Amino acid sequence: MEISPITSDKKTILVVDDTPDNLAFISGLLKDNFRVKVANNGEKGLAIAQSASPPDLILLDIMMPGMDGYEVCRQLKADMRSQEIPVIFLTAKSEIEDERKGLELGAADYITKPVSPPILMARVNTQLTLKTSLDNLRDLLKFREDMVNMIVHDLRNPIAMIMPTADLLIAYPNLPLEKRQKNLERILNGSHQLRRLVDDLLLKAKLEANKLVLDYQDADICEICASAIADMRSVAERKNLQLIGKIPAANRRSVKVDPMLFRRAIDNLLSNAIKFSPQDSEVTLLVDFPGETGARIQVADLGPGVNENLRQGIFEKYEIGTLMKGVNQIGLGLAFCKIVVEAHGGNIMVADNTPNGSIFTIEINN
Repeated sequence: MEISPITSDKKTILVVDDTPDNLAFISGLLKDNFRVKVANNGEKGLAIAQSASPPDLILLDIMMPGMDGYEVCRQLKADMRSQEIPVIFLTAKSEIEDERKGLELGAADYITKPVSPPILMARVNTQLTLKTSLDNLRDLLKFREDMVNMIVHDLRNPIAMIMPTADLLIAYPNLPLEKRQKNLERILNGSHQLRRLVDDLLLKAKLEANKLVLDYQDADICEICASAIADMRSVAERKNLQLIGKIPAANRRSVKVDPMLFRRAIDNLLSNAIKFSPQDSEVTLLVDFPGETGARIQVADLGPGVNENLRQGIFEKYEIGTLMKGVNQIGLGLAFCKIVVEAHGGNIMVADNTPNGSIFTIEINN
């Protein structure tokens, strides 16, 4: 049974008591600030707590016929669905032994009847604040665990290329010069990949903490993009991709950016497009100047594209779009791009390409 209307910003409190007057009194105290559910016995309270819409806090009477509050609490704490919900016991019992038993069963607090409204509200707010903090901490720990797993996964790939290649060079010191040179290039490319990943992590952390000052300069965006394409050609050639630059030869415009950071953002967009492009396709980088100031840079690929419901989340840290076997998908690159572009006062977005694939667009307006 629900007392107050459903509102998205209100916490839900379940009141379990076999006395109708107590249910009415406590519900009346809470209903203006919380969404309230009530149960007049332990079995109903347990069912509500372990339902698909569990409460944020439970006020639980101890002395009830049938299943008493102690047993309800024991079952709540024994079940994964309800064990994290804080429980405050409401009881006429005031013996220290009774309080000790309740706390040992996992109750968060203990209020004696008759209930004092100010004390009830204060303790309810305290427990909800603590629960919010604990929930946030659990989310943070889970996020960090996922982050570490993804970082380790993407670090292992270049390491897995560098180590056997180095072992090969040591085991066969008399390899023909051409093969030796090719293997050294593989090691160098893997090292660059590791360095880019570490640099992205460090720069992104500084940007998010507002500890990195942008070195604004009047930069030639076309020159930055042309240089990025030239440096990425060897990466694209490994998948037999054609890297196309549609960069105006005339009517160029200088734009105030941090050249180093902006170049890194372009590199990440190109790397992302190459990563998700099928063999023997193409990636296009287009630069134009649609307004009186600023610039627009677009990177288009013919890969699997990005589902519409993922187009915001894909720019968040460690989020990925379409899962592809054998592809590094740590999600740092696009998040880094978003932070850099927004630090310049610009926008970044993704849209469908034709006939398939994605177009990532950066807009900078000085």
